[in-house]
Amino acid sequence: MTIKEHIRIANCSGYYGDKLSAARDLIEGGPIDILTGDYLAELTMGILYGQKLQRGDDKGYVGTFLKQYKDIAILCKEKGIKIVVNAGGLNPTSMCDEINKINQELNLDLKVAYIDGDDIVDELKHLQSKGEDFIHIDKNQPLSKSDCEVLTANTYLGAWGIVKALELGADVVICPRVTDASLVIGPAAWKFGWKRDDFDKLAGALAAGHIIECGAQATGGNYSFFKEVQTFKNIGYPIAEIYDDGSFVITKHENTGGLVSKGTVTAQLLYEISTPEYINPDVIGHFDSLTINDLGNDRVFVSGCIGSPPKDTHKVCINLAGGYRNGMELIITGLDIEKKADIFVTALFDLLGGKDKYDDVTIDLFRTDKPNPNSHEEAMAILRITLKSKDPKLVGRIFTAKIIELALANYPGFFSKETPGPGSPFIRYWPCLIDSKYVSEQIHFKGEEHIVLPTSIEIEEFEQSKSVASIKIDKKIYEDFAINPLGRIIGARSGDKGGCANIGIWAKNTESYSFIYHFLTVEELKRLLPDLAHYPIERYEFSNIQSLNFYINGILEDGVSSNTKVDALAKSLGEYLRAKYVNIPKEIMDKEDYVRKN
Repeated sequence: MTIKEHIRIANCSGYYGDKLSAARDLIEGGPIDILTGDYLAELTMGILYGQKLQRGDDKGYVGTFLKQYKDIAILCKEKGIKIVVNAGGLNPTSMCDEINKINQELNLDLKVAYIDGDDIVDELKHLQSKGEDFIHIDKNQPLSKSDCEVLTANTYLGAWGIVKALELGADVVICPRVTDASLVIGPAAWKFGWKRDDFDKLAGALAAGHIIECGAQATGGNYSFFKEVQTFKNIGYPIAEIYDDGSFVITKHENTGGLVSKGTVTAQLLYEISTPEYINPDVIGHFDSLTINDLGNDRVFVSGCIGSPPKDTHKVCINLAGGYRNGMELIITGLDIEKKADIFVTALFDLLGGKDKYDDVTIDLFRTDKPNPNSHEEAMAILRITLKSKDPKLVGRIFTAKIIELALANYPGFFSKETPGPGSPFIRYWPCLIDSKYVSEQIHFKGEEHIVLPTSIEIEEFEQSKSVASIKIDKKIYEDFAINPLGRIIGARSGDKGGCANIGIWAKNTESYSFIYHFLTVEELKRLLPDLAHYPIERYEFSNIQSLNFYINGILEDGVSSNTKVDALAKSLGEYLRAKYVNIPKEIMDKEDYVRKN
């Protein structure tokens, strides 16, 4: 493709705790224009709240970013690289102050702006009196029915505050809870002077932001076909080269590990989404309209994403004090596993005074044991008991003491993987919407405050939303089949969406996609994964990229902190599906690429 003007936006962080040296690696590894860092997730806001409680009201930001900033600030100044991060968390003001202190210490003239306006925790009652019920997106219940203390409440802000800060001349923009993709949309819109109604261009940047927001997941990390990745040593972090028309290239620096391919980009595009319409406060991106082309040499070109006007609401992340929880994993060995588990559970709750005194009791028996075992471990099953209560005493020493009492008085071979611990608080995630008329961003720069309003307020009349024509996939009749793991012909990426989860799958060629398109219905998915059978599941088609997405409602209860799943973030659901054996046409399995690569 012809080289044309673009902006290089690199992301050094996909979560709070990501590789600290990634920022310096990106700056030293090659040319970039903007360094972004995404540190916030729903649970992270709760973690930062705990930080404020323990360390003072001047905290509540991502402290590790300060280490990164001190390490790279001089280099950014020398190379003219601007920094846009959401490390401000619950306290962008204090983060800005700390950044300015580092600048003074390093004798650097870097201009810092910070954004706020997302935090509405002190306004909730007032907003409720005006008719904002903060209805749970998945449960359709108003916040008033939650019966829990509100810890944090943050509106997902858009990109135009970032645009304004850069227009004012900021070198560093400290953001609070903006949408993940806003960190990319903002610099792109600033670079090219996009208007608020340039929806197709904004949708392209939205797709780019979504792809690079989780760092190395776009460059070979957590990738189903991991054998294609030559090395995971010094994995390169993603860079989006965005053009004026909204198209972009995903790449990484040369001489780094990992992989950028059509597969890695497709996988990340499918991550943590539901419908093909990806909603942001500035634009709706129609992910069933774009195309993905592998250019080779770790360069993938994405184009054609259709954009529509945003809705007149903003998403809000509310974290509630859910109560207290405790749990224990016990090992049951040998014969009569289920009977031994029943004896223990009956005895335990008899000592505790019954299950009814707890808000929630979850009992799982994981049959990891095998008949006629060849090792000690193959004879073992896991009994997992989890309790929740608003009374910390009920899940504290009382619970652990009664388990210990049974150590010599119950089933044979009793032991546990760990000693019982105290109960701990957990957080309930409450996703909801707020009317955009109550939302405004404040940009603070050089002692002045600038107000930025949402697009749905700034533009009174929108053009009609664009629609994407569905793609018909013909069904081919096969005669010969063979039992094979489903993962031989599909990749998958799964993850959490609050209390829900998704499994995005993609095929590597037209034949495989045609087969999967017709074979993998919701009913078939539930048959293959029977532990999903009682959850409502929606299927969405992305035939433009030979992909399907399954959205599983309620599987993660009230979010990562509250649910009792072994995989609380649903990261492994996709690999679970790929491990299932099904009848696959021999014609597909005989394809040269599968024989060579799998």
